[in-house]
Amino acid sequence: MKHLYQQGTDPSAPVLLLLHGTGGTERDLLPLAQLVSPSSPVLSVRGNVSENGMPRFFRRLAEGVFDEEDLVLRTKELNEFLDEAAAKYGFDRSNVIAVGYSNGANIAGSLLFHFADALRGAILHHPMVPLRGLKLPDLSAVPVFIGAGRNDPICSPAETEELASLLQGAGASVAVHWEQAGHRLTQSEVDAAAEWFARQVGRGE
Repeated sequence: MKHLYQQGTDPSAPVLLLLHGTGGTERDLLPLAQLVSPSSPVLSVRGNVSENGMPRFFRRLAEGVFDEEDLVLRTKELNEFLDEAAAKYGFDRSNVIAVGYSNGANIAGSLLFHFADALRGAILHHPMVPLRGLKLPDLSAVPVFIGAGRNDPICSPAETEELASLLQGAGASVAVHWEQAGHRLTQSEVDAAAEWFARQVGRGE
C-alpha cells in the first residue's frame, strides 16, 4: 500500500496510523498527528481504491452505502499491511492507534470490528457503522474517541450512537465528542481528540 512512515522522536510512543477521507492522500492528516502526539512514529496510508480518481479505502455502492464484500477484503488487506510495516520499520505492532477521518475512520472501525488485536485504540472522526450483524471481538482494553456532528448529513447522530453502542457492547471504552457542525473536521474536534489522547494514552511532547 502507498504510505509514508516517520520515525518520531520517541520510539516507545504509540504509532499513529493515519487514514484519510475520500479523495485524500497520505499527507492529509499529518498535521493531526502533530497535535495529537508530536513525538509518535507515524504510519500514514493511502487508500488502494479509486473512485473517479479519488483515493478511498474501500468501494461504496452509493453515498453512505458500502460495498461490504470489498470492505471485508480491504480491512484484511490493511491489517496484513500493518503486520508487514511493523516488521519493516521495527515498531511494536501492539502499539498502534488509528486516527481516521470519514472513509478512513470507517476502515479503522472495520479493523476494530474484525480483529481483536489490530489496534490499541482509535480516534474516529465522523465514522459510520462499518458492518451490521457481526459479532465483534473482545475490545475491553481498547479506548475509542468518536468525533461527530449534530448536523452531519452523512453520519446521523443515530448512526454515531449506534456505533458507540456496538463498540461499548464489545467492551471498548468509548468517548463521543459532539460538534454543532456537519461532516467537516473542526479545530475544536481535533483539540478534543488530542485532550482525550493525553488522558487515555499519555501525550508525547
